Amino acid sequence: MGRTYIVEENVGQYLSNINLQGKAFVSGLLIGQCSSQKDYVIFATRTPPKEEQNENLKHPKAKLDNLDEEWATGHANQVSRMLPGGLLVLGVFIITTLEMGNDFQNALRRLVFAVEKSLNKKRLWNFTEEEVSERVTLHICSSTKKIFCRTYDIHDPKSSAKPADWKYQSGLSNSWLSLECTVHINIHIPLSATSVGYTLEKNTKKKSSRGNAQAASHSFDVRVLTQLLLNSDHRSTATVQICSGSVNLKGAVKCRAYVHSNKSKVKDAAQAVKRDILNTVADRCEILFEDLLLNEIPEKKLHILPHRVFVPIPGSTVMLCDYKFGDESAEEIRDHFIEMLDHRIQIEDLEIAEEINTACVSSSMNTEALLDNTDDEQPKQPIKTTIGLKVQQNIGVIAAFAVAVLAAGISFHYFSD
Repeated sequence: MGRTYIVEENVGQYLSNINLQGKAFVSGLLIGQCSSQKDYVIFATRTPPKEEQNENLKHPKAKLDNLDEEWATGHANQVSRMLPGGLLVLGVFIITTLEMGNDFQNALRRLVFAVEKSLNKKRLWNFTEEEVSERVTLHICSSTKKIFCRTYDIHDPKSSAKPADWKYQSGLSNSWLSLECTVHINIHIPLSATSVGYTLEKNTKKKSSRGNAQAASHSFDVRVLTQLLLNSDHRSTATVQICSGSVNLKGAVKCRAYVHSNKSKVKDAAQAVKRDILNTVADRCEILFEDLLLNEIPEKKLHILPHRVFVPIPGSTVMLCDYKFGDESAEEIRDHFIEMLDHRIQIEDLEIAEEINTACVSSSMNTEALLDNTDDEQPKQPIKTTIGLKVQQNIGVIAAFAVAVLAAGISFHYFSD
């Protein structure tokens, strides 16, 4: 017997309202949560079309082979940043014309594996053996509205499609428990004398209660991302390196996770929160990197990480998130939500979870250590007394900060069950 997908009725309405507008097909993502017995789908969003792709798909002989997997996986990566702990991209959907009804299965199979492969590369945590490894593909005929729901085992590239049940249910989005916490982070990463001098390219290659739902608030004092205590008899095999600088990630970040109220366990809630801690720190770092690479940022020792903004799913107690730099307007964030999620968002719906400047990355350099370094691989560059994350200069700091994020990932083992 195949898996059962319990789907919020609003998702069905959204899929029914998608108009092909002369195109041969439209694809998108399905968002929700897995459990041992059934999966819950609470949100769907179409992949925004590329301009040139938009014209090609209107051709009467367009085929599903024209589906741009790179564009679709890029959209999936963007949307995955907007998911709080506990929520995942569960699979993909595609809506086609009646004439293309027989061509969809291979395209869906390629797409669901491509999306999962892309998302898995960015995760700092791994799924447990007990967790579900199946992802869903949904095909809808635009004319007959007939639905074909199948799943694939993403751990097996050769797996065949299995039939699954797709059942709509009203009020599903109100059956969620919200978990919130503020995590104070202070991660110190030393820079080796060689890594500071490498080029950017070389370094990067190394590498609330809402509605009628009742809510109870409880506060706990917990410590995560702590150092691993070693036995005094333990012999370390760590390599000692001369360090010429350091990168520090410090501040407070807001974390939020959701678990479905049906037979959820404490360990499920704890796991969702832990993963959100890793996700939000990694995502903020990645967004900062992208901003530094795309824009000329003045040289400075301190860079502020973007802060978190939440927005409710229409008709739901669940909220999705995005990240905002201090100089970005609320209109820009609203427009990004609309572009990525394909749902109308009002500015007054935005919930600013954090104050500006709550988390930052700072850097320092020991120039004497750099001058003493004679590594043949180190490029010849003028020595500066401060590290800037400016693209035109060196800057191994970006890669070193990526190491800081990886350190957070390693720390996950310190507090995992």
